[in-house]
Amino acid sequence: MTEPSEDRVLVGIDGSEASQEALRLAARLARALGAPLEAIACAGDPTVLDADLLVDEEALRANHERILARTVAAVFGDDVPPGLRTTVLGGRPAGRLIAESEHAQLLVLGRHGRSGLGARLGSVSNACVAYAHCPVVVVRH
Repeated sequence: MTEPSEDRVLVGIDGSEASQEALRLAARLARALGAPLEAIACAGDPTVLDADLLVDEEALRANHERILARTVAAVFGDDVPPGLRTTVLGGRPAGRLIAESEHAQLLVLGRHGRSGLGARLGSVSNACVAYAHCPVVVVRH
């Protein structure tokens, strides 16, 4: 596996329309910056799921690979940016994206804010804004 590029633009993908908007913007920004673009989906941490639920980690990873592929197809169709890298990581999205941001110049995320508590940002984007090692752009859908 190659080392991540320090100048890459990262975008978090969860399959939502908000992450599609984030991917669109990240592609434009990466092109403007002349930077590599990497779309990342996080398959979660099976250890935090209900103990009664049997989790097949390979199936979880395969599901997130499908989410990434569907999102890329929905955003770009047949015009996928050259060099676009897609990656599925295990673990909690906020923690993994924050760790990955250490080797990036920009992190782009879609905004959910689904908590119902009047939050302007979702928990992942809120954590990334607070702790990422690079600038974070949160795209409003």
